[in-house]
Amino acid sequence: MTKILISADMEGATGVTWPADVLPGTPQWERCRPMFTSDVNAAIAGFLDGGADEVLVNEAHWTMRNLLLEKLDDRAQMLTGRHKSLSMVEGVQHGDVDGIAFVGYHTGAGAEGVLAHTYLANSITGVWLDGERASEGRLNAAVVAEYGVPVVLVTGDDRTCADARGYAPAARGVAVKDYVSRYAAVCRTPARTAADIRAAAKEAAALAVRHEPTGPRPRAIEIEFDAEHLAGAATVVPGVEQTGERRVAYTSPSMYEGIRTFKAVTTVVSAAVEEQYG
Repeated sequence: MTKILISADMEGATGVTWPADVLPGTPQWERCRPMFTSDVNAAIAGFLDGGADEVLVNEAHWTMRNLLLEKLDDRAQMLTGRHKSLSMVEGVQHGDVDGIAFVGYHTGAGAEGVLAHTYLANSITGVWLDGERASEGRLNAAVVAEYGVPVVLVTGDDRTCADARGYAPAARGVAVKDYVSRYAAVCRTPARTAADIRAAAKEAAALAVRHEPTGPRPRAIEIEFDAEHLAGAATVVPGVEQTGERRVAYTSPSMYEGIRTFKAVTTVVSAAVEEQYG
């Protein structure tokens, strides 16, 4: 039995290029939801084509209520809504997942890429994991490695695929659009991206083999903000220390704890952002 977990984010979905495309409640978001669902369905179909027995989709964008369940491939199940212990990779911790796909992912804060960010749309200008600049993909890959689960497929823009080669070199990558600026891209049509994703997922199914968990070890995370008061606000989280005017750092005993602390930091910081001045 092979089980695949799909972590589905929206900024890297087909056709998505600007904030209104991913902001729940906007007409553009409603327009882009079917394309997002199409990307996920293509991955589901491909994994099943390749021999996977079970696919669970974990909604990973914003409210985590964006995919159209009524349009989802009937052979899969979907975990939707907040709040979840491991957020974007919830479900990996139960010991029955053989491989994970990052569908609709994007590059990290401070990097080139369509709608590039890390957890917060703005405010964070950079994240580093053990000294390496880290996107959400790199952070999540470090989490799932502790459970012995390989990243087997990554979809998003071309910069996202390049980023993934640094943390999951064996994974299949599918660029659904090419970066022009943070809010512009050369996009393929949904029919074309669905075919590309399905083909890549079929190949990726063979990579879904659990390996020896990396095991918990200390992980150092550093975060840079666009305003000094946000660094100060983040230090309310135990273990987080201010290391510069706009920087904080902390060390966790495992990536499981590291990502949960990161989530706490972003929650506190988002509450400290003022509407006009940030």
